[in-house]
Amino acid sequence: MAENKSFVKSLAKQVLFFSSSFVIIFFAALLIRIVSSWIEMFRLIPVAPRPGVDMAELAWRTLPVSLYLSILVGLSYSARKKISIFASMLCIVILASIFTGVFSVGINRILSIGPTLNPVSPIQSGPGLIISRLNSSIILLRESSDVRGPRVASFPGTPLIYQELPSGPGNTIIPLPPLPLGDTAPWLIRSIDMDFNLSGTGLKGRFEENRLGFAAYAFSLILLLGSMRFIMQLSLWPLANIFLGALVFRGILVFEVFLNSREINNLIGSFLAGRVPVMLLSPMVFSALGVLIILYTFLAGMAGKKKNQEEVSSSQPAAEPEWEGWDD
Repeated sequence: MAENKSFVKSLAKQVLFFSSSFVIIFFAALLIRIVSSWIEMFRLIPVAPRPGVDMAELAWRTLPVSLYLSILVGLSYSARKKISIFASMLCIVILASIFTGVFSVGINRILSIGPTLNPVSPIQSGPGLIISRLNSSIILLRESSDVRGPRVASFPGTPLIYQELPSGPGNTIIPLPPLPLGDTAPWLIRSIDMDFNLSGTGLKGRFEENRLGFAAYAFSLILLLGSMRFIMQLSLWPLANIFLGALVFRGILVFEVFLNSREINNLIGSFLAGRVPVMLLSPMVFSALGVLIILYTFLAGMAGKKKNQEEVSSSQPAAEPEWEGWDD
């Protein structure tokens, strides 16, 4: 009875920890994205008009961040608290599915809020404006509002290019870049952010196209992420385990983007000859991998228990034989 109460108490703490982690990570990441959009607006002065940023679009891009990170810290918490592997995985998969569905519906409801950033007007300047970026320069020979007017372009290692009419036969218009007023983020951060954006865009597209397909995709991805519980027990150092788990989750994110690309979908679809709908290709792959990993975890756990039982039985001293009918 005491063990059952302790198990229920630990599971309740797991539920509370995961729920609070998902909500906190989501709103913290959304706030960071909003602030980053504002900073980008002030850091880059546009030459041409630039559209605003939609709140719902930022929220969709934030949802995968919260999903990946909350599952990662939830698995780490269950390993540190020594909660049963399968109970913790089941709890995390169910909770992550519920929160993903609820937040997706909520994000879809805030479409009427409007953009977090209003459309940005272009700068106004007379002839001679020099736009420099990455050692390349474009000199506008008319007002900055005339984006198709004559210009002189300078690129490293090439002579100056004069275009009186930058569009038309024999000419390729060189797009006017925004004016950079600061350094860009490191490549690693930009690549991770780009993959999360692609993942969020994919979730949004599936949600708007087919709710059943969205539910299958989200659940299969959550199942794959939740099956990585065994990684949190590979070493005796929880911090090392969570870093290893972060690397594995990064690989899953790359695999998700790769699997959702149009070329890969067409390749798998042609191989299956149309037997499976395209929207179910990725869920099938995620589910198959998740089931295989869970099966491996189960078999490894059974083998470990059997090995421990054998070690315990071999460490016990052998009982002395009883001789019956031995008369001295």
